[in-house]
Amino acid sequence: MARTPKAAALQDREKSKRLGILGELWPFLRPYRPLLAGAILALVLTASVALVLPLAVRRVVDNFGGEDGAILDQYFGAALLIAALLAVGTGLRYMLVTRLGERVVADIRKAVFDRVITMSPAFFERLMTGEVLSRITTDTTLILSVISSSVSIALRNLLIFLGGMGLMLITSPKLTGMVLLIVPLVIVPILTLGRKMRVLSRENQDWIANSSGNASEALLSVQTVQAFTHEAESRARFADVTERSHDAARRRINTRALMTVIVIFLVFTGVVGVLWIGARDVRAGGMTAGSLVQFVIYSVMVAGAVAALSEIWGELQRAAGATERLVELLQADDPVKDPSAPKSVTRPVKGAIDFEGVRFAYPSRPETLALDDLTLSIRAGETVALVGPSGAGKTSVIQMIQRFYDPDEGRVTLDGVSLADMARHDFRRDLALVPQDPVIFAASARDNIRFGRLDASDAQVEEAARAAAAYGFIKALPEGFDTYVGERGVMLSGGQKQRIAIARAILRDAPVLLLDEATSSLDAESERAVQHAVDAMARTRTTIIVAHRLATVKKADRIIVMDQGRIVAQGTHDSLVSENGLYARLARLQFTDGEAA
Repeated sequence: MARTPKAAALQDREKSKRLGILGELWPFLRPYRPLLAGAILALVLTASVALVLPLAVRRVVDNFGGEDGAILDQYFGAALLIAALLAVGTGLRYMLVTRLGERVVADIRKAVFDRVITMSPAFFERLMTGEVLSRITTDTTLILSVISSSVSIALRNLLIFLGGMGLMLITSPKLTGMVLLIVPLVIVPILTLGRKMRVLSRENQDWIANSSGNASEALLSVQTVQAFTHEAESRARFADVTERSHDAARRRINTRALMTVIVIFLVFTGVVGVLWIGARDVRAGGMTAGSLVQFVIYSVMVAGAVAALSEIWGELQRAAGATERLVELLQADDPVKDPSAPKSVTRPVKGAIDFEGVRFAYPSRPETLALDDLTLSIRAGETVALVGPSGAGKTSVIQMIQRFYDPDEGRVTLDGVSLADMARHDFRRDLALVPQDPVIFAASARDNIRFGRLDASDAQVEEAARAAAAYGFIKALPEGFDTYVGERGVMLSGGQKQRIAIARAILRDAPVLLLDEATSSLDAESERAVQHAVDAMARTRTTIIVAHRLATVKKADRIIVMDQGRIVAQGTHDSLVSENGLYARLARLQFTDGEAA
């Protein structure tokens, strides 16, 4: 499967990332400086104790054949004390850095979610929702691993490397020189094969992501897959992607195994060589046996530190790429912004809405105007229906009223105040929406309706359900209003979902009601009941109805006929039919001659 240009760009960006971007994590670390300081102190303690331990071993070895057993006992006691300090320090370091990592990552996740949940739909035209979720989960998990493990291990190994090299030099300059000759031989395969491992690891992660995306798409569309009997094709496609992921993982594992073989052989060959020369020096009286043992321990510690640092370098590079992706979200520029000094609409809101010379094209298709010089005045309390063929701009009008997008030219006002001059959260409280595709949350039926007004009582929720002709079917559910309706409302029919969405809008009791094909999924009986509820609501608020089924708009105060983003006619049902224009043509397609008349 070929890489998409976007995936390739993301991979190239990750490869080229410098570690300096990790500094962007400091604002999240700053509030927990005491915890960070404690972790650093524990880190220094464990590294220092680890470096002291070989000194105790040297004393034990050099005095092993001595006659004074009490001194030997003291050295063993000191070694046990050092081991105890090392154990306590390591446990303390683990606890502090892990707590720090979990706390920081939790704050990052909240900050990223707080940012993206306020972004306008224009933002999500440029970035897929799945990628945002991946950044919140996968990238933050990688950062958690780095903060709670990799960074502390890297610092500890750096201290051990520097301290160990210094103590090796003090113990035996001659043997230290030999070790320095061996170190490059160990580092070269680590760096060379480590770089290849990172490439294979990225490839493995790419295929895992493709596998996850493939499975997600198939499972979310499982009814369509089964309806078209594509189960075998879906299984084959998923199996192919999964096998490619496995192949990349196998190559990564083989490379890691080869690197392990080479490094272990070179390290032990070097240790054996150093021991051989050191043993000859011991026999010649050039150094004590304890000094040789001390030197060997330090050399092993230094070699281990170098190997660990080389591996952690790759982890830090991956973390830098993850940090950049998260920082991009935190610093993302929303095309729709609240003003620095927002105005407030006079309350109670009357609901007068005006479009003044509005021209607008969606960012994803800037060459096509969705609204073309639209001028429309809707009086407070008026019921206006928007009709026209698909793509005429009807839903765009609804989205502009909610200020999901800003006009390229012109302005939209509520009670004479431009929406661009108000805080979005402020004026949206005065809007109630029933979308064409109702959103049902994975919660109870009661909670889904109460989403319209969170402080509503159970009685108010049930009253809204009655008004939306939803009370009967909800009471018939296994647990009534407390029945869990499943992810995206999978336990409900399309009409039931739409009635819950209508009940939600009724409960909101906002002065402006927006109905975007609100009754498109209802049967005739439910549609009639809901239509009565809508008519009752419309008497006390501004109502804007988008509909393809003209039977639902015949009673509107005014019908606006749109085509290609423009208003081509407006009036009542009867007057528009008599004009014999676009509306009349649409009416003839939907009504019998008797009904149209």
